[in-house]
Amino acid sequence: MSLPFTVRRARTSDVPAIKTLIAPLAQERILIAKETVAYYEALPEFRVAEDADGALLGCGALHIMWEDLAEVRTLATSPPARGTGVGHALVEELLAGARDVGVSRVFCLTFEVDFFRRHGFSVMEDQSVVDPVIYSELLRSHDEGVAEFLDLARVKPNTLGNTRMIRRL
Repeated sequence: MSLPFTVRRARTSDVPAIKTLIAPLAQERILIAKETVAYYEALPEFRVAEDADGALLGCGALHIMWEDLAEVRTLATSPPARGTGVGHALVEELLAGARDVGVSRVFCLTFEVDFFRRHGFSVMEDQSVVDPVIYSELLRSHDEGVAEFLDLARVKPNTLGNTRMIRRL
């Protein structure tokens, strides 16, 4: 089944719908719930998919972590949009955005391993993908996504057994 939809930059008016989209996934402990202010602060990172009537079908964010490294975050689709290409279109848009800003590696933390494999991601086995000097710089970040990428013990209660994956662009 295919739905007609478009992918675009998120707007401030999308934040309530993004929160609504993410809420059941956070309740299922698939995604981590965030405060409303965090969505507004991260708004430039978000892309959304909407149907012809303007209803939000999905969202995703690209968070830049370092010169050559970014993370796909908060990727979600509404239940009726699952399996219709919305998630695929969002990931492709985020990867295109990564290329546009010069990022050569994109990371994700996911339960949807097969989905991300179909998009060229592979499971990260160790931290050898990060130079030790850059690793020490990344340790200074207060961002939980960076801590997840570095596989730091302090985020283990929040990551719920997700798989760390990476793709080279």
